[in-house]
Amino acid sequence: MKRYTVRYERDEAGWWVASVKGVRGCQTQGRTLAEARRRVGEALAVSVPGAERALLVDDVRLPVEVRRAVAQFQSARLRAEREQARARVAAQVAVRALRQRLKVSVRDAGALLGLSHQRVQQIG
Repeated sequence: MKRYTVRYERDEAGWWVASVKGVRGCQTQGRTLAEARRRVGEALAVSVPGAERALLVDDVRLPVEVRRAVAQFQSARLRAEREQARARVAAQVAVRALRQRLKVSVRDAGALLGLSHQRVQQIG
């Protein structure tokens, strides 16, 4: 499968300009990143036979401070997802301990854990 790198940059008017590295003149634009991605596939198909089966790799160019902010968000999101997974496991352990060991009702388990009784039923 052929692989092409597509560079996306914002122009002065706020459009995303997409150009395919290594394919001379293969360039397009879109108001949104999704629109530019769709259009670059169409432009490549006109320029290169069989391009509809090609793998397009995004190279989105952002200013340094914006790229840094996006990276910080992605890092924070990953940490939050990991912590959420730990919280799910801890909730399962707590629900089992309350329901099976202490024979607490679903409603009381919910009250103790700060969850709805429906959520306790789903977990347990």
